Formats: sequence, structure tokens, C-alpha cells
Amino acid sequence: MHVLATAWEALLAYVFWYPLVMSAVWMTGAAAFWWGRERTEPRFDHPVPLVSTPPISVLVPCFNEEENAEETVTHALALDYPEVEVIAVNDGSRDGTAAVLDRLAAHHDRLRVIHLAENQGKAVALRTGALLARHEILVCIDGDALLDPHAAHWLVRHFVEQPTVAAVTGNPRIRNRSTILGRVQVGEFSCIVGTIKRAQRTFGRIFTVSGVITAFRRSAVHQVDYWSTDVLTEDIDITWKLYRAGWDVLFEPRALTWILMPETLRGLWKQRLRWAMGGAQTLLKNLDAWLQPAQRFVWPLLLEMMASAVWAYAMLLLVVVWILGLALPAGSVPPVASPLVPQSGGLLVSAVCLVQFVFSTGMDARYDRGLARILFWMIWYPVAFWMIGAATTTVAYPRVIARRRGKRARWISPDRGIRP
Repeated sequence: MHVLATAWEALLAYVFWYPLVMSAVWMTGAAAFWWGRERTEPRFDHPVPLVSTPPISVLVPCFNEEENAEETVTHALALDYPEVEVIAVNDGSRDGTAAVLDRLAAHHDRLRVIHLAENQGKAVALRTGALLARHEILVCIDGDALLDPHAAHWLVRHFVEQPTVAAVTGNPRIRNRSTILGRVQVGEFSCIVGTIKRAQRTFGRIFTVSGVITAFRRSAVHQVDYWSTDVLTEDIDITWKLYRAGWDVLFEPRALTWILMPETLRGLWKQRLRWAMGGAQTLLKNLDAWLQPAQRFVWPLLLEMMASAVWAYAMLLLVVVWILGLALPAGSVPPVASPLVPQSGGLLVSAVCLVQFVFSTGMDARYDRGLARILFWMIWYPVAFWMIGAATTTVAYPRVIARRRGKRARWISPDRGIRP
């Protein structure tokens, strides 16, 4: 009984302290990144001159993007960069996306449109665009992404300066913030995603590029056989394929793009489950890296993924035990405080979350406006989004294990937020 009691106390301590410790790690690494690489750099809208400006191809895979395609393509064509071609790949859309793209192509010589007869998945759409692109640098965005005019400049800079760089991911900013979910995600991308990417780059490698804005060196992507067609998150998979082939991947916070995010619980669940399943696929696919000392630079990322998965299942166990404790006689199960209602420990977690948000707001204030107004809503992040994250992770691993190997990953229309 003593051993079981000790194990239970260790489990409670892990669930409580893991996010707090990682928050401290992220803030420390992000501060080092900002101080050493960001602090003295010019503003995102005042790019430094480049030694050379190689031409670029912007790839825009689209599926049922009738409402967003014109705005997205127009912003891509308006990039403040010497030579840009835009390739829009209509991946078998069932709405009016094809008509919108054809109309735009008739008026813009730098736009090429490719129509796939049926939905093949984002990976196939990207591969098709890459094979038909004229240029070595590929800037890949989503069908709802609005590129900042200077984004290409900041992305290309790293390819010019560092020949070992295969990909540079940018800084997505949320543009729909009319609901609580939208506002919390604004804070999430500032104080969670941006901070983690900065910290991961400080300590080694970033976990993944962002599918909504990443530039690739086409020769590197060709070397690793392009994007995998059987994974649910092609952006995570291509990142790891490039790493393991010896390439480097960077994060560029000044390369901005404005995107839409889910604003319904159903849409958020589907998005986060896909992300969780993609992470699980990546972990299981790359476990053999533990046996290869030459691949030790990805060991910290593997360890982090495994620790996060353990935390998710531990949190699920606590929730189950808490529910049983409400239904069964006292003493039937070990006591556990409510994971859903903030108490003394929960208030500390919320306080640390707010500290991280305030800290990150100071770094991201130059890229976004009105972040301080989101502060009130971020107190709900540990309650809502951590629970969603834990739930999707626990669901993801069994689904990935049961998923037929090689099954084509086709996308469905995502939740782009609530329309006015």
C-alpha cells in the first residue's frame, strides 16, 4: 500500500508540476531567443536589404475555399518582392473555388491554377505545385492565409545566408477574434506557440513548421521525397524528414501571415484531434531515432512528445478517479481535487499562464495589436485548452495505432470561424 500511495503522490506531482516546469523552460528559452536574435533586428515592416533576391513560387493548396481564395491569392500576388509566381492548386473542391481561381487567373499573368479532378489531400496538392513550380524557393500557405507584404523577404533571407537551411517557418497571427474561442486562440498563438518555437530553437530544433506559412528549399524537399500522403499533419512530418536527412529548419517571427481559426467547439475538437494524431504518427514513426546516435539532435523533441503523452494520460486518469470519487462512497478511490475547478494549485497554474502571456505579449507586441485586451480570457486557457489537449492526445494514440498504414490522408473543409 505504501508503494501505491507513493506512486499516486508522484502521479499527482507530475500532473501538477510538468506544465509549470515546461512553462519556465519555454519562457527562459524564448527570452534568450529574443535577446540574442530578435531584440536588435529591425521591425517586420522594415526589412534589411538582401545580398540576392532569388525568385520564389507561392503554393496555395485549396479545398472548398470559395470564401477565402480570392483574398488569399490577392495578398500573395501583392508581396513586396521582386519576382513572385503564385500557383493555386484546387484539390477537387466541391464549391465555387475553381470558378474563383479561374477568374483571378484570367486577370493575373503571375497566377497559375491547377485543378485536380478529385480530392487527393494537401500533401498531393503541395507536391503537384512543387513539381510544376519554376523556382527553387517555395512559400507554402493555406487557402485562408493573408501574407504580410514583407513576409517573403524575411523568409528568403535565411536561404540566402545559410545553405544548410531547408525550411523557414513564419509567424501566424489570428484574425478572427469575435468569440471567446477566437480570443483565447489569439493568446495561445502569442504566449504558447510563439514562445515554444523560440525556446525550441534556442535549445535545439523546433518541433514543426507551421503549415499556414513555411518556405522550403525545393531541392531539400525533393531529396526527402516531398510531403507524405499518409500522415494527417504533413507539416510535422516534413519537418522531421528534413531533420533526419541532415537539413536545418528555422523560425522567423517577422514573417507574418493572418489566418482564420475554429470558433466552434466541434471545429476546435476536430482540428486539435488532427494535430494530436499527427504528433502521435510522428512519434511512432521516428522512435528508431533513439537507436541512432547521429540523430541525437531530435532526442529532446522525442522526449518532450513522450512526456506530453504521459501527462495527457495521467490527467485523464485523475479526471476518471475524481468522477468515481463523486459517485462512490468515501474512501473507495484515492482523493483528488477537481481538475476542472480552480483551487489553490489551479490558481497557481492560472497565474503562471498569465505571467507567460504577459511575458510573451512584450515580445509579440511589435507583430500584433490589442494583445493586452485578450489578457482576461487567457485565464481560461488551462481549464479549456489543456483539457481538450489531454483528451485529444488520449484519443489520438489508439486511433493512430489502429489506422491502416499507408491510408491516404484527405482533408475536409475546416472550421474557419464564425462569419458575420
